[in-house]
Amino acid sequence: MIKLHDLYFKPFISEQEVDKTVQRLVDEIVADLKDEIPVFVGILNGSFMFVSDFVKKYPKPCEVTFIKLASYEGLKSTEDIQRLIGLTQDLTGRKVVILEDIIDSGKTLEEVHRIFENENVDELKIATLFYKPEAYKKDYKLHYVGIEIPDKFIVGYGLDYDGLGRDLPAIYQLKNTQHMTNLVLFGPPGAGKGTQANFLKEKYNLVHISTGDVFRFNIKNETALGMLAKSYMDKGELVPDQVTIDMLNAEVEKNAGANGFIFDGFPRTNAQAEALDQLMEQKDSQINAMIALEVDDEVLVGRLLERGKTSGRKDDADETIIRNRITEYYKKTAILKDYYQAQDKYFGVDGVGSIEGITERLNKVIDKL
Repeated sequence: MIKLHDLYFKPFISEQEVDKTVQRLVDEIVADLKDEIPVFVGILNGSFMFVSDFVKKYPKPCEVTFIKLASYEGLKSTEDIQRLIGLTQDLTGRKVVILEDIIDSGKTLEEVHRIFENENVDELKIATLFYKPEAYKKDYKLHYVGIEIPDKFIVGYGLDYDGLGRDLPAIYQLKNTQHMTNLVLFGPPGAGKGTQANFLKEKYNLVHISTGDVFRFNIKNETALGMLAKSYMDKGELVPDQVTIDMLNAEVEKNAGANGFIFDGFPRTNAQAEALDQLMEQKDSQINAMIALEVDDEVLVGRLLERGKTSGRKDDADETIIRNRITEYYKKTAILKDYYQAQDKYFGVDGVGSIEGITERLNKVIDKL
């Protein structure tokens, strides 16, 4: 991930893929032009890296010139195309290939055709490294297309955001969600996870998504996903991961403008962790950290037995059940601990002490993310 000015961009097309695409365009144009000596016309500023690499790869004699047009302000392609540098040589009877870095709306291409209307060239062809078919509104033929891309803003390899990013050798795509803090919160029974989740969501303005609450809501309200989950539960079967992910996705969609999420009770397996990563990637985001509250077993047992006096929960009143629940937690968490440690995203926090003290320790971890 990179930051340019106030925006974040994520990797999109590798340097190797760009180089491979430039070579393919060279091969296609060489095959078409055969022994002709073409004039390649680059559109400044964006195409300077493309033109440079293209010409270095071109195996036959050629000429190169540039025209400079301006149509971008920030992230938007404006309707007003300004011609800043025009043609300075006679191209009568020549085969001309326009080397454009990117074609989106086609406004720049329209101006290019206007420029060449009276140049009496033998043939005018258009080659573009990147092409946004969803955005293209013109009828001009594109003779050579490198990579078709979605209608999203990109930087790198000559393309910029308000002057920055042109020097990047790879292509980066604008993140739609600019800054989110997404946490997976874990803790054994009695660790105080629910209490701390409430503090964290208030302090960082996050949405707390408890898998248990989500399941109960969907089943109670007889949503399609809730009824599907219940059908498995009624048969004593595990609810498939995809059903759970779809429920979580619906919760994320409900809170599309959130600053981030606290995931509580999910994931439980590596497969679920991978599915959650994919879900967040679809949202242009990621899991920033798995935070686990660490509490000694005997402290947990004492807390739960004390809670059982008022909670009314049978599983809080039986020490054997409590210890089994704690053992089961460690079995599941150990796997996930390895998963997130491999990404440098696992953080263990001492869960013993005052509520305020534990909250302060959690804040220190989150503030450093």
